[in-house]
Amino acid sequence: MRHLVREVHALTAGERPWAAGAVVVAGRGPVVAVEEAAGWAVRYAAYDPQTDAGVELPAASRVPMTVATPFDLASLTKLFTAVAAVQQIERGTLGLDARVGAYLPEFHAAARHGVTVRHLLTHTSGLRPELPLYACAGEGERLARLRAEPPVEAPGTYRYSDLNMLLLQHVLERVTGRSLDVLVRDGITRPLGMTATRFGPCPGAAATEDQRRPWAKTDRGMLRGVVHDENAWALGGVAGHAGLFSTGRDLAVFCRALLAGGAYGPARILGPGFVELLLAPPGLGFALDQPWFMGELAGRGAAGHTGFTGTMLVLDRATDTFLVLLANTVHPRRRPADNGPRAAAGSRVARAVRGR
Repeated sequence: MRHLVREVHALTAGERPWAAGAVVVAGRGPVVAVEEAAGWAVRYAAYDPQTDAGVELPAASRVPMTVATPFDLASLTKLFTAVAAVQQIERGTLGLDARVGAYLPEFHAAARHGVTVRHLLTHTSGLRPELPLYACAGEGERLARLRAEPPVEAPGTYRYSDLNMLLLQHVLERVTGRSLDVLVRDGITRPLGMTATRFGPCPGAAATEDQRRPWAKTDRGMLRGVVHDENAWALGGVAGHAGLFSTGRDLAVFCRALLAGGAYGPARILGPGFVELLLAPPGLGFALDQPWFMGELAGRGAAGHTGFTGTMLVLDRATDTFLVLLANTVHPRRRPADNGPRAAAGSRVARAVRGR
C-alpha cells in the first residue's frame, strides 16, 4: 500500500495538482490498512480567470488536510438515499416495483409514465440528468417543476439523473413522514457511530469551488462547509442526490458495514438479503464494475460511486476490500473530470490484495 500513499501525495503536489488535498482510506475486512491525508483542505482564496489559476492563500492562512477533515460528498449522497430506500423495502413500507404515482399522485408526469421505485434506484426512469431548480423563484416553483417533469426517454432506458434521487427523496418522506436528513441520521449514521457524517452546513470541511458564472451556474464565491451542488443548495442543503458531508473514517465504517452483510459491531442497518438486493446487478443506487473509476477492482461485482467534488468509494465483495478516496478536485474551480487517478488507486488496492 506504500505505492498508493506515495501516489496520493503526488496528486496534491505542484502548482496545478489534481486536487488541492486528499484523504485515502483502504482496508480489508475489519482491518484498515491505509489512512493517509495529503495536501490542503483550503489552499486558495479565489480563482483568477485571467491566469486560469488559483489565487494562493498565504502559507499561514492555508488549512492542512487531515484524516478527520470532512468533505462535501456530492453524489455519494445517493448511496445513503438508496440504503434508506432499501431499509423501507425491508420493513414493507415501500415496494421496489411500486409506481411512484402510488405514493406521490401529485407528481403527475412520473405517475402518467409508470415510473417505479426500481426505475429511480437504477437510473432507468428516463428522466433528464437535471433541472435548473436553482433558477426557480421559490420552493413552490421548484416543486411544480419536479411534479411536471416527464421522462425524456421510455422508462426502462438507462440515463443517469439526479432527478431520480430527488423523486425518491419525496417518496421516502411521504411513506415515513420524516425528512431525509432524519432518515439518514436515525437509520444509518447514528447506529453505525458515524458522528462526522451529516447534511450541511459543515464549517470545518475541505473547501470546494470559487463558484461563479460562467463556469458555474450561480455566483456564490469560494465555498467551504456549504453544499457545492447548486440544486441541493437551492433545496436547503438536504437533497436525495447531494448534500452530505463525511470523513474517510466514517465512510470506511459505512463500507465495512455493507461488506459485513449490513452490520457493524452491535449495529445492523440492513439484513444480509437486503444488502444483496442493494449490491446485486444492476445495483440499487450503486454502480457495479466500472473500470473507469474502480480500475482493477472492477470485474467481480465491485460496487461504488463517485462524486462531482472529487469523492469516491468502492466495495469489492469478492475480496472483502474497500477503498475511499476523498479529494477537493474542484478547488479552486471545476474542471473536466480526470478519473485516471481514481482508477489508478483502485488498481493499486486490487494488486495489493491479490498479491501482485
